[in-house]
Amino acid sequence: MNVGIIGSGTMGSGIAQVAATAGCKVKLYDTNQAALDKAKASLEKILNRLVEKGRIDTEEKTRIQSNISYVDSLKDLDDSNLTIEAIIENLEIKQNVFSELEAYVSDDCIIASNTSSLSIASIAASLQKPERCIGIHFFNPAPLMKLVEVIPAIQTANDVLETSVKTISDWKKVVAVAKDTPGFIVNRVARPFYGESLRIYEEGIADFATIDWSLKTLGGFRMGPFELMDFIGNDVNYTVTETVFTAFYFDPRYKPAFTQKRFAEAGYLGRKSGKGYYDYSEGAVKPEPKEDKVLAAQIFNRVLVMLINEAADALFLNIASAKDIDNAMTKGVNYPKGLLAWADEKGIGWCVNMLDDLYNEYHEDRYRCSPLLRKMNKENNTFF
Repeated sequence: MNVGIIGSGTMGSGIAQVAATAGCKVKLYDTNQAALDKAKASLEKILNRLVEKGRIDTEEKTRIQSNISYVDSLKDLDDSNLTIEAIIENLEIKQNVFSELEAYVSDDCIIASNTSSLSIASIAASLQKPERCIGIHFFNPAPLMKLVEVIPAIQTANDVLETSVKTISDWKKVVAVAKDTPGFIVNRVARPFYGESLRIYEEGIADFATIDWSLKTLGGFRMGPFELMDFIGNDVNYTVTETVFTAFYFDPRYKPAFTQKRFAEAGYLGRKSGKGYYDYSEGAVKPEPKEDKVLAAQIFNRVLVMLINEAADALFLNIASAKDIDNAMTKGVNYPKGLLAWADEKGIGWCVNMLDDLYNEYHEDRYRCSPLLRKMNKENNTFF
């Protein structure tokens, strides 16, 4: 298969590596020659590290590199069977690129976007043949993260969906098929991990370090929400939150936090700027959490039940299957358990009671219980 990748940044380069490793002939396109040179040098470094670790041999390294060519003209992607765009999250720019690309590729070339939050239907609308368009959303770093969300638009042809799922599965990735709604699965369901943690901080219940410690110690999360936001970048995470909030017609469940907005405005973006919720400058001492098990349980249970509620609502609204939702969260963002399986473990009644208690305390629509959880509780059902 001939694969064209548009954009040679971290994500585009990572997808190119995945496709090349799977044996595809890849053309990595960028208008910036310096960016292409950087991508080539970065791949060399990554593959050398894999050789050193014994993951691949020098022959495999050469094979992967020979499968990728670097091009600076969109027209060079004319022989592609599949193109995946991985550029800036701007609808108009993506539409312009897709419209231009369509003039060069064959009629049966699949044109995909790696967008994490934009409407696939809107992107597809820029094409003469919108039925060829689909969302194929990798997670960063693409070579390491197992999950890929595949998102058909309402215009997408069935054979395009089937081919896309088979192709990504052949690339040794776990596919979760999602409905074309804001945030798809992961960026929708994960919002409370950040949003409710920020709310807990803003209420003065606990500081960043204590909230992170609580979720890692009791929940088994690899990183706490504030560590993770610092890793992702506060600007990026805030933009996704704002995008999802706006796209859901300002549903209070997705309401952004002023804390994150102010940190982003101040340039406290996290690791990449040297300061975020934590200080990453040389010699900086990380604050100690308050190791109070009772407080930790309150924090963990509140964040967990909000995550479960979001996962249940995604299933209620047919965003994806229960299996794909749980796979998405364990394989896409490394959650220790699938949220729906976690709900079964904690008990559906526990979930409903926790949410009702929060709603009764705050009287905010943010804490409304998913109708699916309420129905399952009445019928004494479980997700699995």
